Formats: sequence, structure tokens, C-alpha cells
Amino acid sequence: MTEATVADLLALVEQTPWLSVDIAGRRFFPGREPRFGTPARPWPAPLRRGLDLMGVGELYEHQIRATDLVRSDRHAVVATPTASGKSLIYNLPVLEACHGDRSARALYLFPLKALAQDQRRALDALAASLFPTPTSAIYDGDTQSSHRTRIRQNPPNILFTNPDMLHLGILPSHERWAGFFANLRFVVVDEVHTYRGVMGSHMAWVFRRLVRICRLYGASPTFVCSSATIANPEELASSLTGLPMTAVLEGTAAAPPRHMLLINGVDGAARKAIGLLQEAMRLGLRTIVYCKSRRMTELIALWASQRDAAEQERISAYRAGFLPEERREIEARLSSGDLLAVVSTSALELGIDIGGLDVCILVGYPGSVMATLQRSGRVGRGGREAATFLIGHEDALDQYFMHHPDEFFAMTPERAVINPGNPVVAARHLQCAAAEASLHQGDPLVLENPALVAGLVRSGELLQSRDGQEYFSAARQPHRGVALRGTGSTLAILDMDSGERIGLVDRFRAVFETHPGAVYLHRGATYVVADLDLQTGMARARRAKVSYYTRVRHEKSTEIIRIDASRPVFGAMVHLGELRVTDQVTGYDRISVRGGRNLGTVPLDMDPLVFVTRGVWIAIPETVRRQVEAEMAHFMGGIHALEHAAIGMMPLLVMTDRSDLGGISIPFHPQVGSAAVFIYDGLPGGCGLADQAYAAFETLLHRTMQVIRDCGCENGCPSCVHSPKCGSGNRPIAKGAALRVLEGVMAGVAPEGGAGGMPPAAGGHDAPRTPPMGVGRAGGEDGRIVGAQILPEGFRFAVLDLETRRSAQEVGGWHRADLMGVSCVVVYDSGTETFRDYLQEDVPRLVGDLVEFDLVVGFNIMRFDYAVLRGLSRFDFASLPTLDILGDIHATLGYRLSLDHLARETLGAAKSASGTQALTWWKEGRIGDIVTYCRQDVAVTRDLFLYGLRHGHLLFRNKAEKIVRVPVDWGGLAGR
Repeated sequence: MTEATVADLLALVEQTPWLSVDIAGRRFFPGREPRFGTPARPWPAPLRRGLDLMGVGELYEHQIRATDLVRSDRHAVVATPTASGKSLIYNLPVLEACHGDRSARALYLFPLKALAQDQRRALDALAASLFPTPTSAIYDGDTQSSHRTRIRQNPPNILFTNPDMLHLGILPSHERWAGFFANLRFVVVDEVHTYRGVMGSHMAWVFRRLVRICRLYGASPTFVCSSATIANPEELASSLTGLPMTAVLEGTAAAPPRHMLLINGVDGAARKAIGLLQEAMRLGLRTIVYCKSRRMTELIALWASQRDAAEQERISAYRAGFLPEERREIEARLSSGDLLAVVSTSALELGIDIGGLDVCILVGYPGSVMATLQRSGRVGRGGREAATFLIGHEDALDQYFMHHPDEFFAMTPERAVINPGNPVVAARHLQCAAAEASLHQGDPLVLENPALVAGLVRSGELLQSRDGQEYFSAARQPHRGVALRGTGSTLAILDMDSGERIGLVDRFRAVFETHPGAVYLHRGATYVVADLDLQTGMARARRAKVSYYTRVRHEKSTEIIRIDASRPVFGAMVHLGELRVTDQVTGYDRISVRGGRNLGTVPLDMDPLVFVTRGVWIAIPETVRRQVEAEMAHFMGGIHALEHAAIGMMPLLVMTDRSDLGGISIPFHPQVGSAAVFIYDGLPGGCGLADQAYAAFETLLHRTMQVIRDCGCENGCPSCVHSPKCGSGNRPIAKGAALRVLEGVMAGVAPEGGAGGMPPAAGGHDAPRTPPMGVGRAGGEDGRIVGAQILPEGFRFAVLDLETRRSAQEVGGWHRADLMGVSCVVVYDSGTETFRDYLQEDVPRLVGDLVEFDLVVGFNIMRFDYAVLRGLSRFDFASLPTLDILGDIHATLGYRLSLDHLARETLGAAKSASGTQALTWWKEGRIGDIVTYCRQDVAVTRDLFLYGLRHGHLLFRNKAEKIVRVPVDWGGLAGR
């Protein structure tokens, strides 16, 4: 029997009515012959033998251009098509260097563990021809602890790892890798295009930290980056590494003939995908199906296997969130041919070796030309004819392509964007860098981020040295609080019955995906989330058979913090700036799996998610609103529909998915002074998407008009103005009103000046605020207070301390401080510069005196002194204007410091006794000694207070035995 081919499947599609009737476009891309080249200098003979053993007789021209760059110590990025031999470009120079110098080291970074394993096997096969053979090892989360120790003690020539391990395990303990870093010659960054958006912004800082550590050990490695086809590989690689890059872009490898078909799945993309998958499997064609969501991945794999029980064991789902051992099992079965088909998210988009495939089915447009090319490139290896089917969902972007196939085939790859300046990301990595090696005033990371460093000092997350020239991290290992693939740490999803971890979710998205009652799918099994605990980082779910999935409902509000740019677009003003978004989850819908019917809404009471991000917004002129309403159209439904359609069209302008974006439409926004439609980066700090949209807003409006106008529906549908993630269930939505709004804006006259922007009053109110200078910041040229300028004339403060009659043990614990009694109270009066002494019977007089002061200062006064006094008086001591120095320091550092410690390091003074000694004196009747000791404590507390006012900090010795500053901001005390 003749083996079936892709041509047989294409013929079958043409003959199948329910498929052929919906073919929206097709293209054939002929194969390409290879072009070979000659290196500038020959490869060492052992390496040449290794290539011969692998069947590589000659290298392609692009491989030669790239390796010549790397061999001359120039940083390079290679962005050529899938299966063009990019791994040889870095393996050959690295092995050549290791062959000539046994001390040479290389660091290989891969975004997925499976990629590292694949690439290590390929490298070791090539390295086997060298003697002595260069060593290699994988160092990641799956490496056993004992093996990790051996690797650190005797680093291999080539170390394979991933961004997370570099960030969490290697850079924080670089002292253990001193020999490795000192001899580091190469850093290989594979799949560099995946480092975009939020993760790319994180990785830009990880690479800067890596370069900083290399320089600390005297190394300056050559970076070799490998990328899929994008518009700006050189710019991306340079932005990521902070280093000059040279790009190699033209692929010269052989390419197999390819077919690409667009099939409209508006009446059920999943159903068409399943039918096409089953036909391909029946022909024995090895197939990969890509879905846009974890849920759809699980459902298609489940439904396809249910329809054909005979093939049930030959198909599997594959997605992020699977445990490592599950993913490796699937990869091995697919590579060996045991699996005939896999249904995957983007997790299998990268270059993991899964063997030769014949057919690629894209269930929905992947969101970018780059991803489309990358996924399509996974099939047809070995010169075999291949086919890719793009099945259009009912959403706006997919339907746009189904109606404009020529535009789809003419599209070029997009730009990959990162935002290293994201303040949320940058602040966390500055702290990590300081923990790895203290930052200095002349450090580029400090010079380039002075405001962020100053803010971290004020918050106590960075601690300055005594002379102010050096910065230390307050946390010993801040790295664990930084998740590279999101904005926070990940959250584990546990099976309540077995106790096993069944998945992971980014903490930021947890409230939307793992809220109580949410349905979670894992390898065909359905779980219902019982509870979500953001404090412990855990969601607990129980396996259950349900016939529905869940969709969260939420309400959003947007506050403009800052406008960075404004310009007229047609007849309206468009703005770019910083927004504060409040997203409140209110409940969730239960949607029937069969038919998509809403089975009911369940309310939820959850804390709001508040974050600051980048956004672009258009102010809808009042004349347009009046015109739309005069035609009896639903204006709010119109701008809501406009918002949805514009977000749906955004991936035509930027490399993103609509899930990376948020939006809100408001009939009257008080800061704008009119109706407004906002589109913003969906994660804190932003990642550059809104900035790109601002630059091309005319194109966005044109495309939005086109998709709404061309859709055949009457009132709006998922193909034009409905959103699958709308928090209000796509209500209200008015397609006709959206067209009228767009027509009014695009036909209008450009407004003058800043019309339609944020009113001056709102702008002033929401402009970035500097901390109040107050009494702690006024005065001399260096910003410190000097002499009599510490406090304004007439301001009078007291410093209070007391000693007790009984110990905590004697009264049953510290929580019974009200039973301890008073042996003496000492108060310093700044007005008379004298000390006042009080005994227990004088407490009423003490109260009368304290209310006369503008401020009462103490050390642990709120938790202890006032607690003791409450046992002797009914007066509300908490009503006094109070500064608790210990409480203030604890709020900044997260831990407490003793008065004696602060006095010694800040003032060079020390306490004369202790509280235990004072208790002994009380029993001996030595009141005079107690008063003398208490006065000395009051004097020390006073001097610390005045020092903090003058300098804005106190000094202490941290765990690393460095004398550092703890910032105190007591400005504004005089105004209390």
C-alpha cells in the first residue's frame, strides 16, 4: 500500500463539502535550493570530522557569515527560518574555542528545559570528535541537588541552563561560579524572539546583571543570539543585552514545498479542526494542532479522541502548566512516532525535536506573522511536502483575514518590543543586582536609573553605606520575589484529594483563571477550584465532571496619572501615557460546553486588582456624541463595540495577542472631559504595546472600521465587535453606533492644541508627586537640615521612656503589659530642654503634660510604653501625635533593630544598663538609679530623632557586617 501524502489530504479537503466550501484563500510556496559558502579560515580537523560524521558536508552561506562574526569576537543575532541550522552557528565556534583552550567556558540559555536537553544531545554528538572532549552539563530545576554541587565545584566547558535558573540560582551565588565566570567566552541565547513583552523586559535586566557579574571577574563574553523571523532582531538583541549586535537575516538552507490554506471556521473552528485532524490521522499523516488557549487545547484533544476510540492513545494535549515529566513523555512519544498527533499551545512552537511532521493546523490566527511562520515551519522537515491550515475563529482578527486573504499572505513579520524601563521590573532587578554585588554611585545601573535608586532607598529596599557611595540590598535574596514570566511569582494549583500539584498560574492572572468556582482543565480531566489563597500562593481544586466552563465577570475603572504625548488623529485627540487601572472581579458565568449557553452567573467577593501601566486613549469629541445620539443610536454601546474591535485589530500593528491588552470605554471621563476609549498594556508597568499603537493609530482606526463594516451580521457578533474576554458579557454593544462614532471621528476636523486631553486641574492632581520635604528635608545645599532649621520656631516635642515594676514573665506575657506597672517615666521637653520625672502616682499629671506637645517621640512607644500606661489611665494615648522610631524602622526594613544597636552605630553611644537591671533595682528600692538609666535612654532616643531629622537616615550594621543607612522620612511632622 502506497504511503499517503499531503497531496492526498489536500485532495480530500477539496472533495469534502463541509471543508471546501469554507476555503477562504490558499497559496503554494515552492521549495528552495540551498546555497553553500566557505569560512574565512578552515575549521580544526577534528571538528571537520565531526561534521562529516553528522552528514554535514558543507555549511550554508548564512551559517558561514554568522560563524565568521562570532569567531572574530563580534556579538551576533541570527534570524533565519525554522530548520536552517542555527545551532551549528554557535556550536562550532564554541567547540573550536574549547578545543584550543581547555579553560574556555560557554553559557547556553534556552527558554524551555526540553530545548536544552535536545541541544545538549546535538552538541555532544558533534563534540565527540574532539580530544579531549569538551564537557557539558545541564543545570536547571530538574538537576539533582548532589549533581548541582558537583557542577558548581567543577563547571563544564558548556553549561546549559534557562533564564529562571540563571536569575534564581546562578547569579545570586556567583561566588561559587567564580572560575566559570572568569573564563566565560560565549553566551548563547536561543529563541531570543521569545524574550519580548514582560518577560523580555525582565530578561533585559537579567542580561545586564549577567554582563555586570562577568566584568566583575574580568570576562567579556561574546553573545550569540538565535531568533525566529521578526522585523527587528538586531534592535531586540541589542536592547536585551545592552550590547552592539550584527544581524544575519537571509536564510540559505533548503526549504520544502509548502501549501497554506485559510479555512473559515466562523460556524465552529474547533469542530472543523477536529474533523481535519481526524482525516489527517486516518491517512497516517503526522500532525500538530496549535490552539490559542489552554482550555481549547484540552477540549480539542479530548473531543478528537472521543470521536475515534481506536486513535485515542495516539493523540495527546501539550501545554504550559504540565509537569516536566508529563511534557517529556509526550515529546519522546511524538519524536519516536508513537504519537501520531499532538494538540498544543505555543509551548511546542519552539525548536524542540519532535521528529518529522507533515501537517500543521492552526486553530485561530496565532497573533503574529512570526508565530505563524514559526509554527508552520515545524512541518515539512527532511524535504517532504508540507501543508498548513489556518482555521479562522469567529473573532474579529481571524474574520478580517478570512475576508482579506491577500492581505494575510502579504503581511511581513512584526517588531518584537520590550520595555526595560518598566519601573516595576527595573526596581526589582536593581535590588537583585545589589544583592549580587553592591552597587556604587558610578555603576551604569545607578547612573541610568537615579530616580528608581532613590525611590528604593526611600522605601528601605536598598540601603546606602555610611558615606552614601554604595548601595546594598535590604533583602538577602530578593530574587525569589521576581517571576520572569509574569509580574509576580507563580501560584500552584493543587489537587485537594491527592495533594499533587496539577499546574501553575501567574499570580497576576490567578484572580481571573483560578478564582473560587473556576473550571480548570488538565490533560482531559476537569477540576473545579475550591479556594484561592494569594497569601500562601495556592489554589486548591477538586476533580469533578461538569458540562460547563467558566468565564470571569469584572468591572474596570481607569485613572490617568500622566500624559506623555498627544496628537490629533482625524477629528479627535489621541494620547499616550501612564494609567492606573482598577479591575474588580464581580463573579463568573457558567457556559455550557455544548452550545455555549450561559447557565447562570455566580457572584464573587474578591479584592480589586490595582496596577499602573501604559495606555493609549482617544477622546471622542462631544459633537460626535451628540450626532450619534441624535440618530437614536446607543452611544455607550457604540464606543464599547469600538473598543472591542480596536483591541481585536491590535495584533495587526504589534506583536501581541488581545489577551495581553486591556480596554475600557467610558461615556464621560472626568479627566478627559468627554467620552474616551482606552487601550492599555494588560500587565503592570507596560511593555511597549500601547506606545506602538499610538504611533499607528490612524491605521488602527482604518482597520477597525473595515472589520466592523465588512461583517455580515446585523447587530454585532464575535467576528466584529464581541470580545471573548469582556467582563460585562458584551453588554451593551451596538455595531451600528460604533460605525457612526468612527465615521464622525474620521470625517472630523483635527482639534487645535490639546483639546480633548486631560484638564489642567486633573493633570495637576494626578501628576507624579515628590515626597513632602517637610522638616526632614529643608535647609542646606546638600538637602540636609542644619542647626536651628531642624524644626520651625515654636514647635515643641517630647521624648518619652518608662521602666516597669514587673516583667512580662511575672504578668503572664507581653500581651499583658497593662499589668506591669510603672517604676518611673522620663519625658524630655524640647521647649525647655529639660527632663521631667514621673512615678506611677503621677500618671494623671503626665497625661496633662503630654497633650501640650506637638509631637511625642519614643522607641517602641506604641506597642509597649502606651500599652503599660493604659493599665494606669483611661486616656487614649493613641490619640497623641506620636512618632515611634522602632515602628518606623520596622515598617521600612521588615525587621526590628534595638535602641542600643542604633545608638552605637549612629551616635557612637551605648545604653548604660538594661530593662532587666532596672527590674532588679526596683526590687531593691533604687529608684534614683532607675531614673538615671531611663534619662539616658531618653537622651539617646532624642539624639537619634534629631540625627534622623538632620540627615534623613540612621545607621545600623547589616548581616554582612556593613554599616548602612536606614532611611527615615520625618518630614511633615511639624505640620501634624
